Amino acid sequence: MLLEQLGWDSYFVAMWNALEREPGWAPARVVSQQRSLWRIAGESGEGWASASGKLRENTEVEGDWPAVGDWVAAEPTGGDDRAVLHAVLQRRSRFARKAAGKRLEQQVIAANVDTAFLVAGLDGDFNLRRLERYLAQCWESRAHPVMVLNKQDRCDDLAERIAQVERIGHGVPVLPMSAQDGSGVDAMQAFLKFGQTAVLLGSSGVGKSTLVNRLLGYDVQQTQPVREGDSRGRHTTTARELLRLPGGALLIDTPGLRELQLWDADDGIVESFADIEQLASQCRFRDCQHNNEPGCAVRAALEAGTLDEARLENRRKLEREQEFMRRKTDPAARHEAQHKLRTMMRGVKQMYEQREKDRNKS
Repeated sequence: MLLEQLGWDSYFVAMWNALEREPGWAPARVVSQQRSLWRIAGESGEGWASASGKLRENTEVEGDWPAVGDWVAAEPTGGDDRAVLHAVLQRRSRFARKAAGKRLEQQVIAANVDTAFLVAGLDGDFNLRRLERYLAQCWESRAHPVMVLNKQDRCDDLAERIAQVERIGHGVPVLPMSAQDGSGVDAMQAFLKFGQTAVLLGSSGVGKSTLVNRLLGYDVQQTQPVREGDSRGRHTTTARELLRLPGGALLIDTPGLRELQLWDADDGIVESFADIEQLASQCRFRDCQHNNEPGCAVRAALEAGTLDEARLENRRKLEREQEFMRRKTDPAARHEAQHKLRTMMRGVKQMYEQREKDRNKS
């Protein structure tokens, strides 16, 4: 297989040439992963690989491990179709999140993605605030977002749903469709070019597996019905996998994300909520909190009905999550937060002491 068929281009040629490598190493792309093994594809074919001791030693955090979509330096170990991974080439883009659960680690869901299809179901589980969250992390990843509204055949107010999504997308393409009957799916072909990589992202039950089967032209993923009560689904895709589509585009299919906690997405939040940023720049005070300050352009937009209160609150929620992550992962930020807390508590203590003194004088 030619490397170009796997997405190899001038960017990765430059990263490969900059790599200090040994004779016998060859570029390959990670197409799937199982525990501590990675399935890679390159000019010599496809097979399994494990990490070298040096790669393990140099990998300091979870997000540095090879992920589906990564280009790696691989070395065959013999005639057993196995290889050793020595290095991960610098990523052009990466879609990441905080690892599920209590671990404060980055989990890279897909690497070196050109287009991210953010899939939402137009049924009982439709959620604008969730789409805003996906958009913020997508802008941070440096991939180009496209919002896919699946299950249009089950939506009674399609025009209104499209309008709502367009308002939060601010120019991001919005594609309504039905993966079940195929209507509207052809619109995705404009974003599926030879050698370019796309990823399907969305929560369980939005119809990603059905969409993958439709794009491939045959069933490769099992599908399951969603629950009747809330339209939530069960995982039908259990692992991330890079697939080659007819026409030569590459597609990374991912399991449904039951939670998407942002990871280092400050710039993505600014981009995703650019309308609020623009309004904030018109406030009278630079440090306006958009509560009751005079001359607040954000509050004026809320009162005029041109800005949704829920959208503003979601932005604040995402910013609070980012601040929490900084305090937990950045020693300097944690020290600054502790200093502010101590200063505040000292002020509260002094206030109560002064009140006690004033009471005694009287």
